[in-house]
Amino acid sequence: MTSLFTAAILGVVEGLTEFLPVSSTGHLIITGHLLGFTGEKAASFEVAIQLGAILAVVVLYWSRFRGLIVPAPGQRFSGVRGLYMLFLTSLPASVLGLLTHGYIKEHLFTPYTVAWALGIGAIMILIVEKKEPRPNCFTLDEVTPKLALGIGLFQCLALWPGFSRSAATIMGGMLLGAKRSVAAEYSFIAAVPIMFAATGYDMLKSYKLFTTADIPFLSVGFLVSFVSAWIAVKGFIYLLGKLTLRPFAYYRLALAPLILFFWS
Repeated sequence: MTSLFTAAILGVVEGLTEFLPVSSTGHLIITGHLLGFTGEKAASFEVAIQLGAILAVVVLYWSRFRGLIVPAPGQRFSGVRGLYMLFLTSLPASVLGLLTHGYIKEHLFTPYTVAWALGIGAIMILIVEKKEPRPNCFTLDEVTPKLALGIGLFQCLALWPGFSRSAATIMGGMLLGAKRSVAAEYSFIAAVPIMFAATGYDMLKSYKLFTTADIPFLSVGFLVSFVSAWIAVKGFIYLLGKLTLRPFAYYRLALAPLILFFWS
């Protein structure tokens, strides 16, 4: 395949950007082009290492995920009700993603489309922050079915590589009444089922692209992604207590024209 150094770089990019509102897919596409690691196998590798980032969230929010299986006393976001919330959030993007998977992978995994997604997503973030929606949901236990489904509809925007699933769900949560930090935490947790389903579906279709010789490459990408995502999630939650999403929007606005310039 390619060097383990390439796997490590992609693992860092995936882990650091997966749960930030800057688009991990977009950054992986750009990084892959810079490293000369492109094509169908590269795209599948970039999807596969998302499992490391998913695992980091499961570990960090283990008590919440355990509560989905063994209902926790006093927690409404647990048991059947919690699973129902996640089902509602995952449903829209799962259905739309299944219908458009081939088209997206063939036509939208390019630096050009990523640049536009970064820019448009950034403008939307700034609009939401300027609006400063007044929250009425202050904890995960206050998430309602209506809010969960609404966030799921916003999550469909993330099917456009470069838009960012995190940005879409956090913006959607804020517009629908969730406190910024709650919208972010729900975004992390809700990412697990949709990412696991998308990753599993992609791997079922593309596993034949890999051989046993690729196991070290995949393992490095997975492990580095896990560690990087752990750091990113912990740091992001800390920053949201002090900052808005505006710095991430400015970063996206600065990055988008650079991408268009270098790939034009």
